[in-house]
Amino acid sequence: MTLHTAYLLIGGNLGNRFSHLQKAIGLIEKDCGTITDKSSIYETAAWGLEDQPDFLNQVLVLQTALDPETLMKQLLLIEEKMGRTRTVKLGPRTIDLDILLIDNIVKTTDLLTLPHPALPKRRFALLPLQEVAPELVHPVEKKTISQLLKDCTDHLDVQKITAPAE
Repeated sequence: MTLHTAYLLIGGNLGNRFSHLQKAIGLIEKDCGTITDKSSIYETAAWGLEDQPDFLNQVLVLQTALDPETLMKQLLLIEEKMGRTRTVKLGPRTIDLDILLIDNIVKTTDLLTLPHPALPKRRFALLPLQEVAPELVHPVEKKTISQLLKDCTDHLDVQKITAPAE
């Protein structure tokens, strides 16, 4: 059995955001594999569609036997179980589960693109990822996560939080 190392970004901005992150972590461990590390939780203003509540985000390091497509399907099922509805692109959501990277896999299917195409442009994803994997090399950009963060032109305010913000 091949184990993959997946880096996931979890986040949300509706309801009890902290509680939703905790519930998502439990469901990911139940349905997808073993979480071996996680970043601090960060609070960020909404990116893209800005007129909405701030997000909490966290990066998880997941050891999984699931192939990328199966993992993505499981994450989408978890979002659905947690009440995620997709009505407005980049809109408010109870939970959002994204695969940032898996091993050094580079691929695009109808279901997902690896690595996540927006990762180098999003400070709210790079900052928590850099906390758990600063020397990880992005398989397309050929730069470490620390270097991508240094080069990132996104200046959205991203604040590490220490306790539930609810």
